[in-house]
Amino acid sequence: MLSMRLMRFGAKKKPSYRIVVMEAKSPRQGQVREFLGTYNPLVDPVQVEIDLAKAQAWLAKGARPSETVKSIIEKAGRAKSGSAKP
Repeated sequence: MLSMRLMRFGAKKKPSYRIVVMEAKSPRQGQVREFLGTYNPLVDPVQVEIDLAKAQAWLAKGARPSETVKSIIEKAGRAKSGSAKP
């Protein structure tokens, strides 16, 4: 089963993440099927770069997003459509 989740990068106490598609049972730093974008929670406002077309394609193929990735995709979709709500 495929999973869309965050892969941690960055220095100690300064994390940044990559949004990736990988096997659900693989370790956090395991083999990646595809790289979808980045997420940096330490800057204000939070920095998110994601390819929504690739994300939607993987969702259509049956990949299951983690809760965090699901909320990131929803927020990015709202921001792209122009109806962003706080």
